[in-house]
Formats: sequence, structure tokens, C-alpha cells
Amino acid sequence: MIASQHRVYACFFFFALTTGALMARLPDIQTHLGVSEGQLGLTMIGMSIGSLISLTFGAPLIERFGFRATAFVTTLGPAVLFATVPHMPTAPAMFGVLFCVGLLSGALEINLNVEIDRLEVQSGKRYMNRAHGFWSVGFFVTALFGAMIRQSGLSAGMHMAIIAAIVVLVGGYLIHGATAAPKPVRAHDETGGHRIAFPHRGLLPLCLIGFAAFLVEGAGIDWSAIYMRNVFSSEPFVGGMGLTLFAFCMAAVRLFADPIVTRYGPRNVAMVMLTLASLGALLVGVAPLPELALLGFALMGAGCSAVYPLAVSAAAQRTDRPSAVNVAALGQVSFVVFFLAPPLLGLVAEFIDIRASYLVCLPLLLAGLWASSFALGTDKPAAPAATKPAPARSNG
Repeated sequence: MIASQHRVYACFFFFALTTGALMARLPDIQTHLGVSEGQLGLTMIGMSIGSLISLTFGAPLIERFGFRATAFVTTLGPAVLFATVPHMPTAPAMFGVLFCVGLLSGALEINLNVEIDRLEVQSGKRYMNRAHGFWSVGFFVTALFGAMIRQSGLSAGMHMAIIAAIVVLVGGYLIHGATAAPKPVRAHDETGGHRIAFPHRGLLPLCLIGFAAFLVEGAGIDWSAIYMRNVFSSEPFVGGMGLTLFAFCMAAVRLFADPIVTRYGPRNVAMVMLTLASLGALLVGVAPLPELALLGFALMGAGCSAVYPLAVSAAAQRTDRPSAVNVAALGQVSFVVFFLAPPLLGLVAEFIDIRASYLVCLPLLLAGLWASSFALGTDKPAAPAATKPAPARSNG
């Protein structure tokens, strides 16, 4: 019997597996399209636009169709779409595909985080960091093997097709048996009066924390391979190790963070994490040797690991609006930043240099550190709360 949280973990893992495979092949896709770093970044902004639309308007639809049906579309769909990217003849065509991926990724963000929150309320245990840990495990696995596959000479198209086949077959099987957790009884439990998600004043500090974490995550995942190639002329395998170390450290910390958060509280953990991320970004920005740059990527991965899951939990536990709406509003800022990082940092890399694209993360990391000092609590997870049965449609 597969536990409900394990099926959610699998969805996080498979989406990261496909996204990470694409990021690992960005140098090859850039060469195929014949575009600069800035042009490649602007092409990838399609994901930002799509996810922004989905996060703004998607919460009521996700509530209507339920966890399982939404998980099918948002986990398997991106894998198939990503497999077409290496075959796109032009940057605008790639933009269109990534726009569709963004629509699905925004819905996935809402769906999985709300489901994990409900499972936490139902059981009185913490799952959020571990769930996001499997996102990081997916990036680590695809980064490690992506570097090896690039070194072997396998084409990007074949690489992405193999990943898509694995996700559709294995992911489809796991999601098929999923059932939705019951909704917790909370104030504003229904989405009827909140059909559009926008951050409000009370949510802004959490948005700032998520903004900082996702900017670092985007910088580490999207540009690390190109950074190592441009700055140190590294071979594909060594160049891919920046992404591999980043993803490994992020995954390792997230998988074991929940007991630490329970003991020391979200606020203290987040402040330590953001301090590590700041040190890592600074080291990458000034590293004279590739070994020091790789250490910087490792610190960045460890540092931003637990921050966003903690902000998501805090948003979901607010009682001013439905959980799905608050999670969507937080994701609207944070998740979009993850996809905005490529164009923004790509422009910095093109017009200044790629080292500067990591140094510009520092002011936002410090702002996130400041917000963590008061926006995150020191509480332990609550005891299992009363729940009400989920509607039949929530089972997909």
C-alpha cells in the first residue's frame, strides 16, 4: 500500500526530473537555436507568463477537478511538452511550448502544496519539506545523469524523450491510485468568494521570503552549467557538477529538515538557511577557481532548501482566505520568480558578466532574511485537526 504523501512526493520528483533534464541541456538547446544568453532567457520567460496566469486563476478549477485529475495533467503533461523542446526550429516556437508548461506548472504548484498541507493537518506530522525534498532529488538525479548523458554525446531530443516515457509510465501508475485528503475545517474553507489569487498585505513578507529562495534556486539550476562553461571552460561533466551539487545539497537538507524545524522552529531554520545561501552566492560571484565555485553552488543549494516550504506552510495555515488561494498567491510571486530568473539573470550575464548575475541575488537574500525574522513562527505542527469529507470529485 502506497501512502498518500508518497504519491505526492512522486509528483514533485517527476516534475523536477523533466524540468531538470531540460535545464541540463540548455547549453545544447542554446547552440541549436543559435541565440545569446539574453535571448535564451527571454525565450524561457514563457514559463513565467504561463505560471502567472495559472496561479492567478487556477485555484477554483483545481478545487473543482480534485487532486488526482489535476496531478495527472500537471505531472505527465510537462514531461511530454518538454520532450518537444529540442525539436523546436525557432526560439518563438520554444516560447509557446514553455508557455503551456508554465500553465501546468502553476496548477501543479497549487495542487501538490495544498494536498500536503491537508495531509499535515490530518496526521499532525510535517511533510512539506520532505515533499519539496523530492523535487530536489529529481533535480539531483537528472543533473547527475544529465551531465553523464551530455558527455556521452546522446542528443538532447533522445534524452528528453526517454525521460518523458519514464514519467508517463511510472508516474501515471502512481497517480492512478491516489485519493485526496479530506479538507480541514478552517475559516474561509471554500473558494467561492476568492476566485482570483493575489497577494495581500499580510502575505507580502512570506512572498519576499519565497522570492529570495526561488531566485537563488533559479540561478543555481538554470545558469550553473553555462556559468562553469563560460567562466572556467569546464568539460560538460565538470560543468554539470555545479547543478549536481546544488541539487544534491538542496535535496539532502530538505529530506531531513522536518525534525529540525520541529525542534528549532521555522524562523530560526529559515534565517540560518538564507545566511548560507547568501554566502554561497557571494562565493560563486567571486570564485577564482572552479572548486570554490562548486562549493558556492553547494552552499546555495543547502541554503535555499527549506525556506520556500516553510513559507508555503505558513501561507496554507493562514485563516484569512482558503488555503488554495493563499498558496496560489504565494506561488504567484515565488514560483514565477523561479522562471523569471533565466531572463533576468541572462540579461545581467549578457550586459555585465555571468558572475554579476549571482551577486545581484545578495540584496534580495538579505531582504528575505529580514522578513524571516518576523514572518515565520516558532511553532510546532498542530495536533490532528477536525476534517470534513472531501467531495467525491476530489478523488479525480
